[in-house]
Amino acid sequence: MAKSKNHTNHNQNKKAHRNGIKKPKTYRHPSLKGVDPKFLRNQRFAKRGTFLVMTKNKAAAKAAAKAKSA
Repeated sequence: MAKSKNHTNHNQNKKAHRNGIKKPKTYRHPSLKGVDPKFLRNQRFAKRGTFLVMTKNKAAAKAAAKAKSA
């Protein structure tokens, strides 16, 4: 008795390309699930500090513009 075929890849490539092989969707904010907690904690503090500096700079720029126009 002849041995039976164990594996073939026939037609699989054609089937895959019929609808196109697509890249996985990338999201705007990737999940932070499974990320190092120490890093996340530091990132939270860093974001807060950056936000405070930006608001301070905006207020200073607004005041400078107001002083310039007056």
